[in-house]
Order: sequence, then C-alpha cells, then structure tokens
Amino acid sequence: MRLPLCTLLLSLLLSLSIQAAEIRYVSDKQFVPLRSGAGSNYRIVHRGIPSGTRLTVNSSLADGSWSEVTMENGKSGWIQPQYLMPDLPARLKLVAMTAEAEKTAARNIELEAQLNAINAERDDLISQVTGSDFELSGVSRELHELKKISGKSVQLDKDNRRLVEESENLRSEVEMLEAERLRLQDKLESEDFMNGAMAVLLGVIIALVAPRLIPKRRKNSSWA
Repeated sequence: MRLPLCTLLLSLLLSLSIQAAEIRYVSDKQFVPLRSGAGSNYRIVHRGIPSGTRLTVNSSLADGSWSEVTMENGKSGWIQPQYLMPDLPARLKLVAMTAEAEKTAARNIELEAQLNAINAERDDLISQVTGSDFELSGVSRELHELKKISGKSVQLDKDNRRLVEESENLRSEVEMLEAERLRLQDKLESEDFMNGAMAVLLGVIIALVAPRLIPKRRKNSSWA
C-alpha cells in the first residue's frame, strides 16, 4: 500500500511543471471553487472566488489541467486554468472604466470649480492691481506736488531767513540811527542852550557896557 502511494506522489511531482509566478484573473464565471489539490475530488478551501479576483499562479500541471494559485489574502489552492485569464474580464474592465470615468468627471468638475475660483481670484487681483496702479498714480502726482511744494517751502524758508536777517540788520541800523538822532538832538539842545546862554550873556554885557560907551549929555546951566 505504501509503494503505490509513493509512486503516485512521485509521478504527481514529476508531472508538475514549475513555472515563474504569473498574475491571472478569474474569468466571467462566478464563484469558481478553489480546491486543496489538483483534482475535483480534493477538498474545497474556497467555495466561490468572484469574477475578476486577482490570483498569483505559482505552478501548473504539465497537462495544463490544474494550476496552483495564491489569493491576495495569502490563501493558496488549486484551480482549473480554464477559469483564468491574463486580463480583467471585459465586463469588469467596463465597470472599472466607468468608475474611473465617473471619478475623472467628478475630478474635472472639482478642477473646473477650482479653475473658476482661481479665475475669480485672478480677476479680483487684477482689479486690485488696477486700483493700486490708480492709487499709485494719484500718490505719485501728490508726491510730485509735494516735492514742488517742498521745493517752494525750502525756497520760502530761505527767503524768510534772508528777510529775518535783513530785518535784524535794518533794526540794528534803525537803533543806530535812533541813537545818532538822540545824540544829535542832545547836541543840538546843548548848542541851543549855549547859544541862548551866550545871547543872554551878550545882552547882559551890552546892557552893562553900552551906557558907558554912550557919552553923557551936558545939562543946560541956568547961568549960561
């Protein structure tokens, strides 16, 4: 009993064709069973693998009747290759493409909304820039006027300082002239006083001397 069993296992191992792992997908047939061995009499480890399930093919029998596969969750088993295909089924591709198209459409709607928001923000920025340019022009004109006024103010300040200096000089000259006038007035008053005094003195002298200079008249004698 043991010898035939060993022979069977050996022949089974020799019949296996070791291949590199390949990716396959379950075909449109729904609920393909996954068995523990290469045969319909082996125990089912997964009763129904849905269509489009991604499987990794580890090896296949030489006659191509069964393939050992591994699911993405790590469970392994045997499945008939007729239920495997290199690409997703067309129906699932269409579903995936439809879902991707819906995502793309939603993304396009979102991008369009973002674009509209960006355009609105751009228009607002353009308006702000235009307003800023207008304000800048007004400020530039005001600055130009201020420069002109500032230049005039500087000139007026210079003229004011010059006038103040001239006024101080004229005030000094007026004070000097006033002092000279007072001096001359004092001198004139002194001279007038001296002249008056001299006139009075001369009058006194004349009053005293004149009688002596005039000869006295002789009186008429009654005897003459």
